[in-house]
Amino acid sequence: MYQLLSGLTVIEAASFIASPSAGLYCAQMGADVIRVDQIGGGPDFHRWPVTDGGDSLYWENLNRAKRSVALDLGNEEGRAILQELVRATGQFITNFPTDGFLSHERLAQARPDLVTVRVMGWADGSPALDYTVNNAVGYPMMTGPGPEPVNHVLPAWDLLSGAYAAFALLAAMRRREQTGQGGEVRIPLSDVAIGTAANLGGIAEVLYNGANRERLGNTVYGLFGRDFVTADGVRTMIVVVTPRQWRNLLDVLNLATEVARIEQARGTSFATDDGARFTHRDALYPLFERTIAMRDHADLAAAFDANGIVHSPYRTMLDAANDPRLVADNPIFSAFAANPSDVAYPAAGAFATVPDAERQPAQAAPRNGEHTEQVLAEVLGLSSGAIGDLIDRGIAASSGG
Repeated sequence: MYQLLSGLTVIEAASFIASPSAGLYCAQMGADVIRVDQIGGGPDFHRWPVTDGGDSLYWENLNRAKRSVALDLGNEEGRAILQELVRATGQFITNFPTDGFLSHERLAQARPDLVTVRVMGWADGSPALDYTVNNAVGYPMMTGPGPEPVNHVLPAWDLLSGAYAAFALLAAMRRREQTGQGGEVRIPLSDVAIGTAANLGGIAEVLYNGANRERLGNTVYGLFGRDFVTADGVRTMIVVVTPRQWRNLLDVLNLATEVARIEQARGTSFATDDGARFTHRDALYPLFERTIAMRDHADLAAAFDANGIVHSPYRTMLDAANDPRLVADNPIFSAFAANPSDVAYPAAGAFATVPDAERQPAQAAPRNGEHTEQVLAEVLGLSSGAIGDLIDRGIAASSGG
């Protein structure tokens, strides 16, 4: 946690990953992010992974450092309160549909300088999820050895869309500071996915070649990079991206002479050419396989680390969770027990490090409606009597009650 966005209040009405992660990133940098949910929780409130008690560890960690307001959003009065919260603060993150009670046009009628960031599926408003957008842009047909498609488990487009949404919010606020103009920014997952593919050269590549890229399994396209198995059965990934790393890899494995023979036989040089190493992998990989298979992993890892060679064994997430370098000794994590689930585990704060600012520990996620009374009083100026009446009538709820 840092206080770079201290003083900024954002209303978030959203579910699943992309929009909540946008609010999370803002909160981790000090913004006051007020999450508004249906009383009892929205559609993602019990999304897996869950504890034995049914608490969502997913929800708990995507919503850290936020405040929670619980309203009956099926009720016209509850919806009106959410609208007033948005207008009162002037910043809004959502993945609700473009029309309806949270349309930007309706909200901006009473707040022309409102900035709305709306995460969508497709740009035309039709629904999509990370898992369907990924299929649409072709990545599962590039992943794995083939011929069947391989879905990856990381919701990459959700996470990229969330990060882009947080950036877009600050960009739109910057324009408002300069011009006084508010507006809506729409972030379709489909556009983030296909735009990212284009930025990486993928669209140009397939149109230029008139064909799809070959399936490579664990081989890194265009580089010397692949998984190898050591003498003690450890599968490790080795990737070379610089001439120095290539020289050092040959020295550590004592392969300079044999690689030079391949270069001479094929009339090429691997010293500075990533593409040449990739093109001639049919000759290089068997040589490296045999050599690496004669060395234990611990021995190789020590030599690789000493020579700046990029490598990593394949591990499980449980292995990673127990790695001090990644978690226990990593300052982005805080030991945390005060979770709504009552389960203690390390919690992540801001991913960035700001050397001239003090890092604050990660904060808890709220319980559903934990801050309803506080927010309605602070932001809308409602009296305790008015708030009590809303709670009594089931329009609002406090602390999940």
